[in-house]
Amino acid sequence: MNRSRWALVAVALATFMTYLDNNIVNVAIPDIQRELGLSTAGIEWVVSGYILTFAGLLLAGGRLADAFGRRRLFLIGLAVFTASSLLAGFADGAATLIAARALQGIGAAAVTPTTLAIISATFTDPRERNAAVGVWGGVGALALAVGPVLGGLLTQHVAWKWIFWINVPVGIATMALGAWAVTESREEEARRLDLPGLGLSTLTLFALTWALIEGHGRGWTSTGILASFGVAAASALAFVGIEGRVQQPMVDVGLFRQREFTGGIVALMLWAFGLFGIYFFTSLYLQGVLGFSPTKAGAAFVPMAVLMAVSAVVSDRVAARFGAYRSSGFGMLAMGLAIGSVSLLGKDASFLSLMPSFAVIGLAGGLTIPLTATVLGVMPTSQAGVASAVFNASREVAGLLGITVIGAVLTSRQGTSLAAGHTPVDAFLDGYRSGLLLAGALVMAGGVTAFAALRRAHRTAQAEATRDDLVLAG
Repeated sequence: MNRSRWALVAVALATFMTYLDNNIVNVAIPDIQRELGLSTAGIEWVVSGYILTFAGLLLAGGRLADAFGRRRLFLIGLAVFTASSLLAGFADGAATLIAARALQGIGAAAVTPTTLAIISATFTDPRERNAAVGVWGGVGALALAVGPVLGGLLTQHVAWKWIFWINVPVGIATMALGAWAVTESREEEARRLDLPGLGLSTLTLFALTWALIEGHGRGWTSTGILASFGVAAASALAFVGIEGRVQQPMVDVGLFRQREFTGGIVALMLWAFGLFGIYFFTSLYLQGVLGFSPTKAGAAFVPMAVLMAVSAVVSDRVAARFGAYRSSGFGMLAMGLAIGSVSLLGKDASFLSLMPSFAVIGLAGGLTIPLTATVLGVMPTSQAGVASAVFNASREVAGLLGITVIGAVLTSRQGTSLAAGHTPVDAFLDGYRSGLLLAGALVMAGGVTAFAALRRAHRTAQAEATRDDLVLAG
């Protein structure tokens, strides 16, 4: 296996670790709270501290990777992530554990944008790059489902500390492999760091992420949450204004005038909105309504994730055969219908009766990976780190927004049902079904967006291929 393939292995391992830590902690929360004596607020920040620093620093991580070297930032981020994982396992109180989780988020924010940027720089042939992006997407999908299962097994049979310590040997091995296999790359022509852009983008993402995390507990109309949304909106507007005027912007806002780029980002956000939102509340449905244990609930998602991983790996071949706009559009339409079909199941559903819908969600979801390759392909190679950061930040924020909005719909409908005299289980099901239908509709809208956004790119690529063939023939 040549060095570029080993570089892909290193990137895949890093992606698996950082995505895993988005949800591996959730099933261990009761044990952590009991052993460390954490308050409810403290345990919430064990989860939220990672998400906040991860999402808030993604754009900054992408820009620094382009400026100072993707391999360098990849290794630095891995070192921070691995060391903070070790610290988290040794934590003896809330402050240490929350600080370690925040450091993990900082490390992940440095690693995650570099993964796609390294793929873009390593695989210059579009077909090889698309295949590598498929592997990257498949590994990420697998990590989302393996997290709860692995977390449950380690917590139940070993100790909760190992949900963090397991990162240490994997992190060290990935650093060693990356140091050998990954070739350094950075922007071809050094650009000045856009410090106002860096600061404003970070402030926007921090303020927005904090408001989405804290809104449910503090109240969406509370002064602090409204102020945070206001800061996010004001700093985002200032960021766009500054980026449009500076000579060497952090993000070229002109890219958003390209239908392939903007449409691809919007479709990806709608995909994440539906998948992450429903993933979160389906876990509650499986345990609270169907009575599944945490391990069994986590296991229910494994077939979906495995099928999504397989589908993601072969998605470039499907896109090459039928066109990325067809495969992505069809995938999101099928995925949206499958999400909606779960609403037909009730409180008597079994493990097996869930599988047809979950299987379609997995297979169809993997077909959307060419959207990622499209966003990367539109961005200049010199800005691959920023392109990857824009993609990941959009997906992270959309996932949080999905949990927030679907949660609000579920809670509202549940309250109405309770007031009408329904049982708590039936009331939850009413709210859950409403959330499923909303998520399914938005994912289907994403499919229409993907079809429209990528169709012109497909036709342009076909025209260029025809022209090249004519030149060779002449």
